[in-house]
Amino acid sequence: MKFFDREYEIQKLREIRDLSHRAAQFTVLTGRRRIGKTSLVMKAYEDETILYFFVTRSTESVLCEEFQQELTEKLEIPILGKVERFADIFDYVMELSKTRALTLMIDEFQDFYRVNSAIFSQIQKIWDKKKGEAKINLIVCGSVYSMMTKLFLGKKEPLYGRQTEFLKIEPFAPSVVKEILGCYNPDYTKEDLLALYTYTGGVAKYVELLMDAGATTAEKMLGRIIAKNSYFIPEGKNMLIEEFGRDYGRYFDILKLIATGHNTRGDIEGILHAEVSGYMTRLENDYGLIAKNKPMFQKSANKNIVYAVSDLFLQFWFRFIYKYTYFIEANAYGKLAEIVARDYETYSGKVLERWFKEVMRESEQYTHIDSWWDRRGENEIDIIAADDLEKRVTFYEVKRQRDELDMKVLEEEVQRFKEVTGEYGKYETGTSGLCMEDM
Repeated sequence: MKFFDREYEIQKLREIRDLSHRAAQFTVLTGRRRIGKTSLVMKAYEDETILYFFVTRSTESVLCEEFQQELTEKLEIPILGKVERFADIFDYVMELSKTRALTLMIDEFQDFYRVNSAIFSQIQKIWDKKKGEAKINLIVCGSVYSMMTKLFLGKKEPLYGRQTEFLKIEPFAPSVVKEILGCYNPDYTKEDLLALYTYTGGVAKYVELLMDAGATTAEKMLGRIIAKNSYFIPEGKNMLIEEFGRDYGRYFDILKLIATGHNTRGDIEGILHAEVSGYMTRLENDYGLIAKNKPMFQKSANKNIVYAVSDLFLQFWFRFIYKYTYFIEANAYGKLAEIVARDYETYSGKVLERWFKEVMRESEQYTHIDSWWDRRGENEIDIIAADDLEKRVTFYEVKRQRDELDMKVLEEEVQRFKEVTGEYGKYETGTSGLCMEDM
């Protein structure tokens, strides 16, 4: 798949490189696995030689041998003798950057922890000592979000505060998902577009796998994802077991329950017969995998709270693949595809709300985008989009099909919203319906 989007990130990385010619730059680049961090850096710096160190779970001496080879091939400057400490390699590169501008990318940086955790302190000491004269553009990438944030944002960590930039790469925006599908299938339907967003969440690797395989329709996408030896079947475990460690079972149970509609803490604890507040706090704050949602303008921080899986692919994976693991163990892939097809309309209807919220955020036309529901669950407004500068607000109902929209009901819910919250009384108010046709 050709390279799409990332104009802002590419410009930012090039600005950082220009700054590094005057003062050493230390950029942390993070984001979930498969989001395209490495491809982004290679694209941004395609006009120069990049030193690329990939941290595998080898011994430190083996890694140093690989890094020495990279230095020899890229810079044509051999390092004499056998080097067994990464600190010596890093010190050499920092010293070399005093006389020539260098870009060094260290990929899966957090895995140094498994190689030799002392490396982080060694990097800190060398960086502090030599950054004043260095002309280095140092970029460290990591996919284990919790570890990367701890390494650089944890006050007790040796690398705390050393970064000059901290960039998080997000999934493709709706406009980019639409552009990509249009390139591979100019005759795509809105159902195809919603399916691509529902299954991949805009994650670059997943989009690439489907497009390169010719899975450009909703039917072909499902057939590619739910299949024997599919890349997507083990993907959730491959991504998260390392993050969670030995407690992964409990985290997986919570994520499965949220993905299947059990989205309150009380409901989850009732099903698991266990207290889960610590797990849920870590899922939200440390791992960034769930989001805590409350009705717009609700003052209480603890009442009427519902949770959602933040990552659309993982939401799909826990809802259909992890939940029905026993289908896969029985080799019943066709039956699993039937389950997905059976529940798809209801499931994708909620994803459609997220699509339109992201479209609104991408437009930069609103100061507040949210949802509202009352405590009894009798009234609900799918999207409220407000412009506090222009004093305008629009209330939206979202359905897959236009004939399912009911503006009279929406107007009644808006009236109830104003009675309960007392908000937007002096704003110019509108109501509207959104469906797949509007994607």
